[in-house]
Amino acid sequence: MYKEYFGLKEDPFSIAPDPQFLYMSELHREALAHLIYGMKADSGFVLLTGEVGTGKTTVCRCLLGQIPENSEIAFIFNPKLSVVELLATICDELGIAYPKGNSSVKVFIDLINHYLLDAHSQGKQIVLIIDEAQNLSVDVLEQIRLLTNLETDKRKLLQVIMLGQPELNLMLEQRELRQLAQRVTARYHLEPLSKYEIEGYLNHRLAVAGVERPLFPKATVNKLYRLSGGVPRLINLLCDRALLGAYVKGLNIVTPGLLIEAAGEVFGKNGHRGSGGNNFGQWLLIALLSMLLVVGIYFLLLLVQQPSQENVANIQAPTERVKTISQDPGGQK
Repeated sequence: MYKEYFGLKEDPFSIAPDPQFLYMSELHREALAHLIYGMKADSGFVLLTGEVGTGKTTVCRCLLGQIPENSEIAFIFNPKLSVVELLATICDELGIAYPKGNSSVKVFIDLINHYLLDAHSQGKQIVLIIDEAQNLSVDVLEQIRLLTNLETDKRKLLQVIMLGQPELNLMLEQRELRQLAQRVTARYHLEPLSKYEIEGYLNHRLAVAGVERPLFPKATVNKLYRLSGGVPRLINLLCDRALLGAYVKGLNIVTPGLLIEAAGEVFGKNGHRGSGGNNFGQWLLIALLSMLLVVGIYFLLLLVQQPSQENVANIQAPTERVKTISQDPGGQK
């Protein structure tokens, strides 16, 4: 709706993982480099983790554009599968025929192994990419590890790339998955954008969409960081809604006030925030308040346990009077 108003050719802040809109921050470059390294090293398992909305899938789509022509990809988007369902999905993705209604794990594994050996003889590389891998069960993860056991003296015949939220790292720390964890030779955790990267992120997406002039002043960018925490998906949601608000009000830029209104619409009444630096500040404040509370309780206990000077004087005064009476000859009967 606002594209014509601002002279945009495309939606600059769509949440779809379009590789052409990928802003290659230093962190995203490192993430992509780790994925490329893992694939070229024929290492078996490559792991990319990050909070929700940090751009893992977009980085992976960028990787797909750089995969050699002799590679075949099996991409699993919904990993909430049983072992049999996983093996059937891999066969479907790679075009491996299997008996209709088959539920035998052995039949699937034999077919996949035969396909991997045949692909290797033709100089092909087979890559299995699993998105939202934190949803995989322990049994399925173990089956994936067993699939990678097929190898020659120099290389694995199946390359596995797993994308997931930080919970995936916790899963791999389980004792029953220690063999798989030891086979992860390249891993990277993608953090949100820093406050200083957001301006470049906005300008890049606007330029790709056909607009070179800045639509977000510095004050708006600062507010955007506090509201989003640097999470790209939240940035896109806020900016898309704020541009719509600017269009409705006939403004040429997005003001901080418009951004706050957009946040109210996107996050609702609870005023949800991103998972970046803003939460860190909140936790720091809570920690400081907790420390002050502990110190205050400590000194209060000291005051309660230590009698005041007036009480000490009242305790000592009768003793002194007793001594005076006992020493006064006139006081004896």
